[in-house]
Amino acid sequence: MPDFSVRAATWRHDAAALRAVREPVFIIEQSVDRNEEFDEVDLTCTHLLAVDGDGNPIGTGRIDSRGKIGRMAVLRSWRKQGVGRAILRKALETAREQGLKRVYLHAQVSALGFYAREGFTGYGERFFEASIEHQAMERLL
Repeated sequence: MPDFSVRAATWRHDAAALRAVREPVFIIEQSVDRNEEFDEVDLTCTHLLAVDGDGNPIGTGRIDSRGKIGRMAVLRSWRKQGVGRAILRKALETAREQGLKRVYLHAQVSALGFYAREGFTGYGERFFEASIEHQAMERLL
């Protein structure tokens, strides 16, 4: 099993590390506009930061006070090694600690299987966000 850990983070203290994952994944790989990628929600939500054994950032996610999970990203070289699952499970743990009964997210269609395996179910029609097809999904806690 690869050596990594996931911890809670804040934009104020960890913006550089969070950007070090989100920029290559969303802005470079997926061509998301920088102004759309970084928003005011970054300032108020709980971020999740995955780091390798040397402390280098390798994955991110965030959850807001209403239970919306987003900005799930893992560097290409770390994909398929359990990093995304660990980030998602930390988000679920955070939601439970906040007393939330439900979490939801906007999943890229290419990631539907990943979220379904973690207990999420889709609802509503598919839609485009940042020019990428998405599906709303939820999970009761």
